[in-house]
Amino acid sequence: MIEVEERERIRRAFFIQNKSIRQIARELHHSRKTVRKAPEGGESPRYTMKEGRPSPVLGPYKEKIDQMLKQNEGLPSKQRYTSHQIFKRLREEGYRGSESSVRGYVAKVRKEGKKPKLFIPLEYDPGEEAQMDWGEGIAIIGGKEEVVQLFTMRLCYSRKLFMMAFPSQRQESFFEGHVMAFHHFGGVPHRIVYDNLTTAVKKILQGHNRQEQVAFIAFRSHYLFESYFCSVRQAHQKGGVEHGVGYGRRNFMTPPPEVDSFAELNSHLLRCCLEDDERKVKGQKMRIGEAWQMEREYLLPLPCRDIECCRILPVKLNGYSQVEFETNRYSVPADAGYRNLILKAYPFRVEILHMDKVIATHPRCYEKHQDVIDPLHYLPLLEKRPGAFQHAKPIRRWRQKWPKAYERLLKELQSRWPDGRGIREFVGILKLHLDHPQEEVEEAVEMALNYGCCHLDGVKLCLNQLKMERKEIPPVELDSHPQLVGVGDHPVDLGKYDLLLEGEEE
Repeated sequence: MIEVEERERIRRAFFIQNKSIRQIARELHHSRKTVRKAPEGGESPRYTMKEGRPSPVLGPYKEKIDQMLKQNEGLPSKQRYTSHQIFKRLREEGYRGSESSVRGYVAKVRKEGKKPKLFIPLEYDPGEEAQMDWGEGIAIIGGKEEVVQLFTMRLCYSRKLFMMAFPSQRQESFFEGHVMAFHHFGGVPHRIVYDNLTTAVKKILQGHNRQEQVAFIAFRSHYLFESYFCSVRQAHQKGGVEHGVGYGRRNFMTPPPEVDSFAELNSHLLRCCLEDDERKVKGQKMRIGEAWQMEREYLLPLPCRDIECCRILPVKLNGYSQVEFETNRYSVPADAGYRNLILKAYPFRVEILHMDKVIATHPRCYEKHQDVIDPLHYLPLLEKRPGAFQHAKPIRRWRQKWPKAYERLLKELQSRWPDGRGIREFVGILKLHLDHPQEEVEEAVEMALNYGCCHLDGVKLCLNQLKMERKEIPPVELDSHPQLVGVGDHPVDLGKYDLLLEGEEE
């Protein structure tokens, strides 16, 4: 095969200099066949392999590989032979080549039998449609690496993005994500596209028909949007949000953010979403934020109140003043020991109610078989049973992190009243946390220790002093009393006291 430069010389000799093929072949030392082909086209020739390269090691096993790949067509998608499994089977039959050779041949066969996927370009009217999907990301929360679930919703016209992190994909998180997204968008899109997630779909029917979850129907009717579900295993039908999940994970979660709580993480994600409004999507004339300002006028208005995004279920109080939810036990105030209660499980907190009154609130625990305890709930019982103070689980947990001043105060009270009254007095001081901020009680305890009034009344007195308004005394104006100017500035003459004593002797 001749080089491109030599081909050009032949074409110039033939077309410009009008030389014959015989003359060109003689002068440039090429065969007439080669010279005859050169004038046929100006493009560079392409090399095509007439025969495949020999593969003496893999060759005897290619037929076996072809059979296994053909079997894949009749197997479930998640139980088909992978390249690694094919390699393992070949090794059992005597193959001694490399796994990369097997992977290369498998990829070649799959590519030859696969048609390219073609899609139709779409465009949307303002406010018409949004797409929603879940994704996963890594975050370091409180020093611990956690896998978080990323709720993502994207408006199809403006491409405005909303992303929020949750500990799980449960239905209450699914609803909470919607509510926060609607407030972020300033309205509700007319239609939202989903895949067939179980928090919304109870049963897949024929075509695009779905039997939806009752709670999802109630949620949808509250905000008046329509739902549309993709065909099974056809994620490209909501490709916009599929791209949004990956974009948010790469740009908002890389490197993994280090935060103290989910609240801080979600503040970070919201800030990133707002900054993303300045981006201009390729092929669009306006920035995302500018397009959204036009689109928000076409969104459905938000209702006057948001729906509660929680699970509600009845619970019963056990003998340890706790209620159980998802294998975890949450404490209830001992002086509000109603037998039958209501529990509301939100994505990040749990509320326990009697009638319509919230009697306890806890951060929600997603681990298993944990005791979530507020030590203040057990103080009324400890007043009656001070002997249990030393081994009470709520106090032992609290004791690990309370200030050292509390230990000093407890030791002082026990040495003064060793018969149990010291414990009762200390429990009474701990009960001040029910009505006063933690920082104020801690400061009052420090003051009481410094003053030497180590008892309940002394701590209460110190609390009252802390709450008293400290009025600043304005300076005295002496313009109308010039004779007082300089009083207090002159040096003290202690000899004046000697004169006073001499006068008393006389």
